[in-house]
Formats: sequence, C-alpha cells, structure tokens
Amino acid sequence: MSAYLILDVDVTNQELYSQYVARATSIIEKAGGRYLVRGGRVTRLSGEWLPKRLVIIQFETVQQAKDCFSSPEYLKIAPLREQAAVSRAIIVEGYVPPQ
Repeated sequence: MSAYLILDVDVTNQELYSQYVARATSIIEKAGGRYLVRGGRVTRLSGEWLPKRLVIIQFETVQQAKDCFSSPEYLKIAPLREQAAVSRAIIVEGYVPPQ
C-alpha cells in the first residue's frame, strides 16, 4: 500500500534550506521516494490551514518512508532542515478500494 509523506514547511533561511534540498533529493529518491508536490501554489478552500510550502512524497510503504527519514544518510543532513525551517510532517497510508 502506498504511503505519503506530507510536510508543511515554513522556510526561515532560504540559503540553508536550498542546501538541505540539494542533498535531501538524492537521499529520498535513492530510498524509493517520489516527489508529487514540491512547493507549488496553495489555494485554501476552507478552514485556517494555509501552508507556506507543501511537500508530498510518495513511497511504496509506510516503513519505506520511515526507513528513509531515519537512515544515517538522512539524519546527517536533518539539522540543516531544522536550522532553515519550521516544519511539520506526517505519513498517511494511501487508499485501497474495497474488494
């Protein structure tokens, strides 16, 4: 079952965040992640939520997403993201229609 990593990111240091993105992209793709949304324009339909930068990454499984973001390679660059942005992240399982 597909899994989607959804990040709501408020970049506070664009230069440092760009360094993070340049390094994270290859780590995520190597781990089987595929970017579906990467900071495009957001249009609010209802409620209060209006992310400044939304990122959605598809993985084959929840475990694959967890493994990617707990890998030594990713953990080495995670401090760049933490210094450059305030972010919130969740993993959600994809929909599987009933048989």
